[in-house]
Amino acid sequence: MNVQLAARSSAALPHRGAPIISLRDVGKSYETPAGSFAALTGIDLDMRRGEFVAIIGKSGSGKSTLINVLTGIDRPSAGHILVAGEQIGPKTESQLAGWRGRNVGIVFQFFQLLPTLTVAENIMLPMDLCGTHAGRRRERALELLSQVGIGEQADKFPSALSGGQQQRAAIARALANDPPLLVADEPTGNLDTKTSDEVMTLFRGLAGAGTTVVIVTHERDIGAIADRMITLRDGRIESDVASPRSLGSE
Repeated sequence: MNVQLAARSSAALPHRGAPIISLRDVGKSYETPAGSFAALTGIDLDMRRGEFVAIIGKSGSGKSTLINVLTGIDRPSAGHILVAGEQIGPKTESQLAGWRGRNVGIVFQFFQLLPTLTVAENIMLPMDLCGTHAGRRRERALELLSQVGIGEQADKFPSALSGGQQQRAAIARALANDPPLLVADEPTGNLDTKTSDEVMTLFRGLAGAGTTVVIVTHERDIGAIADRMITLRDGRIESDVASPRSLGSE
């Protein structure tokens, strides 16, 4: 795959510096007809710049809940979350939306591209919401599409793209405002093996260039491509280990 990323060696990145993400004793409970349900309990977690982290676990283990509180989509019931130097707990919904637009890129399993906008327009939309100068938006969109290997698809509508191309477009959109954190929820769930491998290679390149990449997956073999695998079980961290790939590269 011809992905033109300005990647640097991960050894050159400041992994030993202050974490870009810190969670301390984070919990999340929901009220149900049967009583309170603890989706997360006592989560303590740090992630650093340029890390490629996979969060794995069975359905119902708390993976999506963890991603939702990490990105400010949902609020924790307990604990503290610091992302990119900011406490996100005290923010209002409006403040959270602005913070998320600047600091977090989100890639969804089902792409979530707007069908009535061209691929380039889909990528320009987050820039509009965050106030990027109008004259710069299309140029930035074309740069990102070139980086993810589909520059020639800029003026097509999403329906004209393959699933793999749509996922690359979704990744480009998530990078529109150059966020320090990229989060992907089951990003390869609807892709064939070859395309899945290409998308994971793209994530590796982004992490190598300094973006902290966090993916949620139920597939352990996909998780093993990351630098680090965090396994959740019943809302708790069961294990947090360097992946076989990471250990083999040291």
